[in-house]
Amino acid sequence: MRRFSRHILQLLFGASILHLLWIGGYYALHAAVLPAPWEVYRHMLTMDWGQLIIHTSASLERIGWGVAIALILAWGISLTAVLSPRVGRVFSTFIYFSYPIPKLALLPVVMLLGGLGEVTKVVMIVLIILFQLAVSMRDALMTIPAEHFMLTRSLGANTLGLLRQVLLPAVLPASLSALRVAIGTAISVLFVTETYGTTLGLGYYITDAWMRMDYLDMYAGIALLSLVGVVLFILIDLAEVVLCPWLHRKK
Repeated sequence: MRRFSRHILQLLFGASILHLLWIGGYYALHAAVLPAPWEVYRHMLTMDWGQLIIHTSASLERIGWGVAIALILAWGISLTAVLSPRVGRVFSTFIYFSYPIPKLALLPVVMLLGGLGEVTKVVMIVLIILFQLAVSMRDALMTIPAEHFMLTRSLGANTLGLLRQVLLPAVLPASLSALRVAIGTAISVLFVTETYGTTLGLGYYITDAWMRMDYLDMYAGIALLSLVGVVLFILIDLAEVVLCPWLHRKK
């Protein structure tokens, strides 16, 4: 828990620095395009939270589906790559070639193939985080000594026991760390995809407010989307505390 508490303190410290910069920009510009933080938060108290909850729920649903699909695919890819060296070499070559390609550049292609509906938005999230998760999981699995497998088998463990006692403890910390890094990028991509072909989601809400030049609404949407990212980050930290307790016993 000490490690988790340290992460919370780091988040609070980062939020404090961000607000100080925001206040400094407000006093430096004195323009309607950059209202003060307290003006935005006061405005949020008077907003239609029913609509905001609907927009937030739509964004969270897309993120949830994208993360779940990416985790399942990454686990299958990494496990196959480790169990079959030939497949692993093909996978490594493909990753080496495709990883530097900015996935956001594929948005027009994905839209042409999948349309402007929900599928496109989820697919883009999957594309953004899949490779990071798969590489981290594969590398974590490859670091497991062969003696661990033999010892677990000699103690009578079946495939399920091998998965629970050897594979999952090795891959969980790496996958959670990769997910922690990828979630911010996924939210950024979600914002872009929600500006097309939908009237639901925080990305749409922020863009609509910007087009109407309602800057208080716009900054309120940005603050809420940022809060979603922070909450997801904290949830990943909590998942690490629950699923990987041995990491925190060492601290």
